Amino acid sequence: MHTSPPDLMDMLTALIGTPSISSVNPDFDQGNRRVVELLASWLDDLGFAVEVQSLPGHADKANLIARLGAGEGGLVLAGHTDTVPCDPELWTHDPFRLTEADNRLYGLGTSDMKSFLGLAVEAARELHTRTLKEPLYIIATADEESSMLGARTLVESGRPRARHAIIGEPTGLRPIRTHKGILMEAIRLRGRSGHSSDPALGVNALEGMHRVLGEILGWREDLQAKYRNPLFKVPVPTLNLGHIHGGDNPNRICGECELHIDLRPLPGMNLDDLRTELRSRLERLLADSPLKLDVIPLFEGTPAMETPADAPIVQLAERLTGAPAEAVAFGTEGPYFNQLGTQTVILGPGDIDQAHQPDEYLGLERIAPTLDLLEQFIISCCLAPAR
Repeated sequence: MHTSPPDLMDMLTALIGTPSISSVNPDFDQGNRRVVELLASWLDDLGFAVEVQSLPGHADKANLIARLGAGEGGLVLAGHTDTVPCDPELWTHDPFRLTEADNRLYGLGTSDMKSFLGLAVEAARELHTRTLKEPLYIIATADEESSMLGARTLVESGRPRARHAIIGEPTGLRPIRTHKGILMEAIRLRGRSGHSSDPALGVNALEGMHRVLGEILGWREDLQAKYRNPLFKVPVPTLNLGHIHGGDNPNRICGECELHIDLRPLPGMNLDDLRTELRSRLERLLADSPLKLDVIPLFEGTPAMETPADAPIVQLAERLTGAPAEAVAFGTEGPYFNQLGTQTVILGPGDIDQAHQPDEYLGLERIAPTLDLLEQFIISCCLAPAR
């Protein structure tokens, strides 16, 4: 016999109070399985068929795939269970304890985006006793803030297969149908160190990187001349020079130098093609140089997302929110759900300005409208399926 999940505030308290940081830095990285187990327990109480999907090579990390109802199509409510690291000393409130103050809920993940998962469970509670014409899925993933391994594992498993998806990233309850991708690369030059009094004694990697910087900035100009999308606030692909390190002493020829870049491609720009073009340009540039070149992905990269403006879920989201679907520069798991054949909209109660910030919060005034929206999505997609 199924019991009832805790009330909404108790669920949010438990989610925020269960640390689940993901990071490319092993010193900060944690598992998310305890968060997944909380959600699995609550959804099991509501009659969902619950699967905890392990992530390869990570015993403490998992996805949750929960399904209510049978048949094809249906709706996915999805969110990631992990958060970014934080600096507790910069917070007024404990980041790992839900604190209500000033008509806000403070805590790490309140806006980005554990609260959405609690709200999805609460919305399902209101409707789970009704007969669904198409299934409702609640999906919770791991490592969105670092490697996207959770979303990639879903794609590799081919699940879930649904008609529509809402991903509850912080959008201020405004629908998003398209966003840029993310590509982060390390460019490493290896020369030969030597005494600075005689340049012939070495091969200066820092001087070589000066040439590389000029080539990359020229490539940025070419990309921005070729690609443009007026839907975005910054309508061109951006390329940021984010990190550089080379050498160790002024009187020593620099033997190695490394540059890290961040490229945000528009929809229609293929990540593999961009990597190939970058490497080819740099190899041609350094063909006459004794320097050794390595171009290393800092992570696999996230494709851009674009759901058609006439997709039923986009039109439904616009009708229910009263707002046109927009474009944003930040990345989400949306393109991975689209790869599964699901048409996806990004829509959640938090604000992106709160994400990754000290004293992250969710305004209490967002709770009721979010629940109402989610219930309307479930009714439209699962009880009276939209086409």
